Amino acid sequence: MKTTLNKIREHSPCKDGWEKLLASLDKTKADDDEIWIDTIIDLNGLDDALWCLRAVEGYDKEIRLFAVWCARQVQHLMEDERSIQALDVAENFANGEATAEELAAARDAARDARDAAWAAAWAAGRDAAMAARDAAWAADRAADRAADRAAARDAARDARDAAWAAASDAASDAAWAAARAARDAAWAARYAAWAAAWDAARGAQESELRKMVVAAYTSGRKAERGTLCR
Repeated sequence: MKTTLNKIREHSPCKDGWEKLLASLDKTKADDDEIWIDTIIDLNGLDDALWCLRAVEGYDKEIRLFAVWCARQVQHLMEDERSIQALDVAENFANGEATAEELAAARDAARDARDAAWAAAWAAGRDAAMAARDAAWAADRAADRAADRAAARDAARDARDAAWAAASDAASDAAWAAARAARDAAWAARYAAWAAAWDAARGAQESELRKMVVAAYTSGRKAERGTLCR
């Protein structure tokens, strides 16, 4: 599974990635020398190698199946059955078991599912905002009505609160410090868990991509041996 610098350039690569790849290959311009995708992983990293798959010819089936594999790693998060069906149809299409029309229909259905999810999220946010606004207005009106009655009570509370404040400042500061420390520790743990999951997912993607390259290389070598034998 390989490509060339000329094929990569046809797809307008980003300046930084392109210059890094040229420098790593000790070249100053594009040419037609073949480059294996796992070499690009080694030189530029996984992201650039995935991007360069668009410049690989003759492996549409393998690349499509790899994309489906990546999506299935988060299939458990998909709540709309249309999204899962789109993966099934894409896999079937790659294996010659579904038509282009079926693939297009599944893609459109998955897009409808995505749009429906966005619309539902937007509507929920809008309704929550309106409810909060109405609650704020109601609270404001209630506060206005209670203001006169509360004036005397507030004066008494102010005196009490002043006394309590003097005694509780130290304890309050300590409590806030402890709360902030706990919050920071929780966020640090959460970020560490997210980073570990992200690294694991990328590691799995790289491993799967390298397996695909090895399989392509092996099948290519078998084909070459068959040609020589004839």
